[in-house]
Amino acid sequence: MTEQAQMPADAGTDDLADRVRAALGDILVEAEMLAGELVVHVARDMLVEAMSALRDDAGCRFKQLMDIAGVDYPGRAERFEVVYNLLSLSLNQRVRVKVATDEDHPVPSVTGVWSAAGWFEREAWDLYGIYFSGHPDLRRILTDYGFEGHPLRKDFPLTGYVEVRWDDEQKRVVYEPVRLTQDFRTFDFLSPWEGMTAMQELPGDEKARRTPIGMPAAGKGS
Repeated sequence: MTEQAQMPADAGTDDLADRVRAALGDILVEAEMLAGELVVHVARDMLVEAMSALRDDAGCRFKQLMDIAGVDYPGRAERFEVVYNLLSLSLNQRVRVKVATDEDHPVPSVTGVWSAAGWFEREAWDLYGIYFSGHPDLRRILTDYGFEGHPLRKDFPLTGYVEVRWDDEQKRVVYEPVRLTQDFRTFDFLSPWEGMTAMQELPGDEKARRTPIGMPAAGKGS
């Protein structure tokens, strides 16, 4: 494992980086400063050990898991990052932990370290399809149970794959493939200024000479 750290000018953050290094030891893959906050990268299979050390080490005491978020980088071999935001109330400091994964390799659940991770991991599974091994109840939490796909992936279509409607005959919600219906419209592309009056006419703009509906013809009194 390699460690690349960019040390901040802030002595407090510099001291935190040293304490995190001491707590993680060989578990630490990389440490860096981003926007004034310490970010550490750990190996996926050592995640639970890393989180337990950050929670229990006397120099860290990150007792609060504030959030878990997913990020999708489709161009990477391991396209997903799972980001954990930790808070130490006793030390008034924060740290961000990142692990990388893909669609085929699960991330160990940290519900045994922080019970609050349960809903956060379900959200990452629902929206990105990131699987968490050892989770006691990994199922969708924001989308419906009949939803197809994971909507925050970069390759997920904006329309989705299915649409939901209430069927009054069957008296239940039904799922159907998305059908996009577009009304027929004629575009002549003569001018974007349709509806302009004669006073607003632009040179060479034929459409502007048409009197808008409800307006008096040019040169006539009302």
